[in-house]
Amino acid sequence: MNEPPSSPAVAHRWVSLAAICTAAGMVWLAFGDLGVAIPQIANEFSGNLSSLQWANNAFSLVTGALVITAGKFGDLFGRRRMLEVGTVLLAAFSVPAALAPDIGWLVLGRGLMGIGAALILPASLALIPPEFSGKAETTAFGVWQAVAWGGLSVGPALSGVVTDGLGWRWLFWINLPLAAVTLVVVRTTTPESRDEKAGRTIDWLGLTSIVIAVFALLYALTEGPSVGWGSPLIVALFIATVVLSVVWWLIERHARQPLVDLRLFKIRAYNGALAANLTMNFTFAGMSFLLVLWLENARGYSAVESGVLMLPATVGVFLCIPLGGRLANRRGGRLPSVVGLAVACAGLFLLGSLGTRSSTEYLAVALIVIGLGLGLVSTPVANTTVGEVPIHLAGTAAGVFKMSSMLGGALGVAVLTAVARELTTKEAASVVEASGLTPADISQFRQALVNSSSFREAIASLPPELRRTVEQAATSAFSSGVADTMAVTAVLTFLATAAVFLLWPRRSRADGTAAGPRPEDRPDP
Repeated sequence: MNEPPSSPAVAHRWVSLAAICTAAGMVWLAFGDLGVAIPQIANEFSGNLSSLQWANNAFSLVTGALVITAGKFGDLFGRRRMLEVGTVLLAAFSVPAALAPDIGWLVLGRGLMGIGAALILPASLALIPPEFSGKAETTAFGVWQAVAWGGLSVGPALSGVVTDGLGWRWLFWINLPLAAVTLVVVRTTTPESRDEKAGRTIDWLGLTSIVIAVFALLYALTEGPSVGWGSPLIVALFIATVVLSVVWWLIERHARQPLVDLRLFKIRAYNGALAANLTMNFTFAGMSFLLVLWLENARGYSAVESGVLMLPATVGVFLCIPLGGRLANRRGGRLPSVVGLAVACAGLFLLGSLGTRSSTEYLAVALIVIGLGLGLVSTPVANTTVGEVPIHLAGTAAGVFKMSSMLGGALGVAVLTAVARELTTKEAASVVEASGLTPADISQFRQALVNSSSFREAIASLPPELRRTVEQAATSAFSSGVADTMAVTAVLTFLATAAVFLLWPRRSRADGTAAGPRPEDRPDP
C-alpha cells in the first residue's frame, strides 16, 4: 500500500535519496577532480605527467572492472550493505592517497579507491526502486543522473579551487567527512534490499573471467593511443578480451547461480537503453577529451579555463533531465532517448565548423545543444535499465548499466582520439609540405604528431627551428582535425541512434506492455 504524501516513510525516502546520491557524488567527483591538480602534483613529486596520468587511469580501470561483480554482490548480500562498505573503502583508501610520499603511493591509493567506487555505483542505483515507484521513481533517477553529471562537470573547477587554496591533498581529505555523514544518514533512513531468493554461492569462474576481460579491454583502450594500436601488448589484450568474454558467456549459460542472469539481455528495452547509454557516454567522453585538448593546445586556455568553457554542456543536461523524465513517464523511455541522441547529433554537427577563430559563444551554443540532447537521454536509460527490470535483478542490472558507461567513455576517448590524430596528421602533412621543409623535417614532425597524446607534446618534442616553422600550420591542422572528428562523431552518433530506434521496442510502461517487472516483483514504496 502506498503511504500518503505526509507520512514519515515518504519523507525519509527523500532524505535517503540525498545520502545515496552523496555517496555517488563522491565517486563522480573522484573521477573528475584530479586532472587539474596533476601539474602541481608533478612539481611536488618531480615526476612526469604521463606517469601521473595513471593516478586517474587506475581509479577508472579498477572501478570499471569490478562494477558488474559489485552489482551482483548487492543482490546477494544487500545493496545498502554494499553502499556502506563502498563508502568506507572509498574514504579509507583516500587516506594513503592524501598522505602519498610519491607517485607510486598516489596511484595505489587511487586504484584502491576504485574498489569502493565500484561497490557504490550499482548499489546507489539499485536502492532507488525499492523506495520509489511511478513518477517518484523517475524523479529519483533524474536526481541521481543530475548528481553524476554535476560531479563530473564541477569536479575540475572544484579541484582548481581546492588545489590553489588548500593544496591537492585536500581532494582526498574531503572524502572523510562526506563519508561519515553519508553512512549515518543511510543507516537511519535507507531500508536494506537484496534478492531474498538467491543462494549465497558466488560464481567465482564467471567473476574472474569478466573482471579480467573488462580490465584488459579498458587497459587496452586507455594505453592504445600512446603506445600504438599495433603494439604486441595492446593486440594481446584485445585478443584476451574476446577470448575471456566468450568463456564468460559460456560459463554464465551453464552456471546454476550465474554472476549475471543472461535473461536480462532478452529484455529488448533493457538492451536498447544499454545501447543508448553507451552511445551517450561514447559521445560525451570523446567530445570532452578532444575539446579540452583543443582549448588548451590550439586556443591557449588553462586547464581550469577549459573546464569552465565546457560547462555549457552540463547546463544543457540539467535543463533537459526533468523533461526526459516526464516524457519517459508519459511515452516510455524510447522516445526521449532517440530524440535526445538526435539533438546531440545536431550539436556535434555544429562543432564540425570549429576553427582557430571560432568564438567561445559559438562553442557554448553547440555544447548547450549537445547537453540538451544528452539530458533527454539520461533519466530514461537509468529508469529503464534499473527501474524496469525484475527488482531481484536490480543490482546486477545496475552493474551492467554502469559497465556500459565505463566502456562507452573509454571507447569514445580511444576511437575519437585515433580519428582526430589521423585527420590532423593528414591535414598537417599538406600544409607542412608546402612550407619548404626538408623531407626529413616533415617525417620528424609527422612521427612526433602520431606518437603524442596532444598537439603540445608533438610540438615540444621538435627542435626549436622546426618548432617555430610548423607551429602555426600544426595549430590550424589540429583545429581542422578536431572539427572533422566532431562531424565524424555526429555521423557515428546518428547511426547509433538508428540502432537504438530499431532495438528498443515501441512498448512502454506507459501503455502497460513493457518487458519490465511484474507488479508482484515491486514492493510498495
